[in-house]
Amino acid sequence: MAEPPAFLSAQDVGSFAYLTMKDRAPQILTKAIDTLHRHKNEFFEKHGEKGMEAEKKAISLLSKLRNELQTDKPINPLVDKCIDTDIWNQYLEYQQSLLSESDGKPSWFHSPWLFVECYMYRRIHEAIIQCPPIDDFDVFRECKDKNFFESQESISILCTHLQQLTRSIEDLDENQLKSEFFKLLQISLWGNKCDLSLSGGKSSSQKTDVVSSLEDLKPFIVVNELEHLWTLLSRYRKTRAKASAVRMDIVLDNSGFELVTDLVLADFLLSSKLAAEIHFHGKTIPWFVSDTTLHDFSWVIEQVKHCGDKLMFQCGVGWENHVKMGRWAYHDHVFWTLPHAYCSMPQVAPDLYAELQKSCLILFKGDLNYRKLTGDRKWEFTTPFHQALEGFHPAPLCSIRTLKAEVQVGLQPGQAEQLTASEPNWLTTGKYGIFQFDSPL
Repeated sequence: MAEPPAFLSAQDVGSFAYLTMKDRAPQILTKAIDTLHRHKNEFFEKHGEKGMEAEKKAISLLSKLRNELQTDKPINPLVDKCIDTDIWNQYLEYQQSLLSESDGKPSWFHSPWLFVECYMYRRIHEAIIQCPPIDDFDVFRECKDKNFFESQESISILCTHLQQLTRSIEDLDENQLKSEFFKLLQISLWGNKCDLSLSGGKSSSQKTDVVSSLEDLKPFIVVNELEHLWTLLSRYRKTRAKASAVRMDIVLDNSGFELVTDLVLADFLLSSKLAAEIHFHGKTIPWFVSDTTLHDFSWVIEQVKHCGDKLMFQCGVGWENHVKMGRWAYHDHVFWTLPHAYCSMPQVAPDLYAELQKSCLILFKGDLNYRKLTGDRKWEFTTPFHQALEGFHPAPLCSIRTLKAEVQVGLQPGQAEQLTASEPNWLTTGKYGIFQFDSPL
């Protein structure tokens, strides 16, 4: 079998990976430092002098990290004692083994982009956890909360849409059900535009009514394999004696507005009996600025419940109930915050792979998941998605992503060239989206 292509890397000057590490990554670190500084009075009130000392130490560690990145220093092993520390350091040794003597050690601009970008967020976590008593502080929480509150009008419209839909769900025929399913999937797709790591932590809230914008956005879906999802789920509905057999998994991306779109979709899947249980997968630690943690998952449901809007309140109560009754389950696993591509999951996290194999359909949200699904490599645009997954086939899966990295497979011949001619940066602006399906069979 042919060797897979090279990894995307910041050593390609002018590439999106290069611009991310040169500009966006230092901006994100600067914002994290600024956030700590602005909370110093709060740390003092809570913890006294110890809080002030911890804040200074955390800022010093993050400033050191920023300097290492900007001067392309060698990647240092982690020094904390977390559950994943050894796995990270082994991965660093593996990267070292790929270099020749003349190349020296892996460095920020001369290593796979996926590795160094993940490593940066892991080092941010390391800096914070080395600074008790503020070692549980999430430097990105403020940004995530702000995104939610600034998107509240759009969230209200979405919750209203869901409540109206749920009331009439029994009256929908097969085609109407399919149409509503596709609509909510598209809302979930465009919710992925609200990515705070792309904006360097600047506001990226949802200010428009995404429900009424769907028709206008359709031309920007460059791969649309939604029919496969419908075929799969409607087959389950017809062939399984009990709907209770249908489990769906959603590997989450951003908190805030995007998470609400995912919860709305998950609620519809239950009320339409397209699925009986939904398993959500989130991050164990703050990640890529706006990625969902357990705290974010619970917080968003709580906020929807207490926002003062009657229909949002009904959604929040319903979602809380789904969790209590076990129809919704939230899982986090350390693998989601490792630098590995998903094709290595069976070896690195066999327990997680076995869990995903129980699913009837897995939805992978967002750009980072797509990069990990395809190994973040320089694939030809026409490479089949199945091939780019390099053996990662736990269950039927679909990537739902707006494009924010220079990796995309499964396009028609000439399609990428056409897009480039009309919009040179189509791969990285978040303007275009995909629904890309793969089945193990």
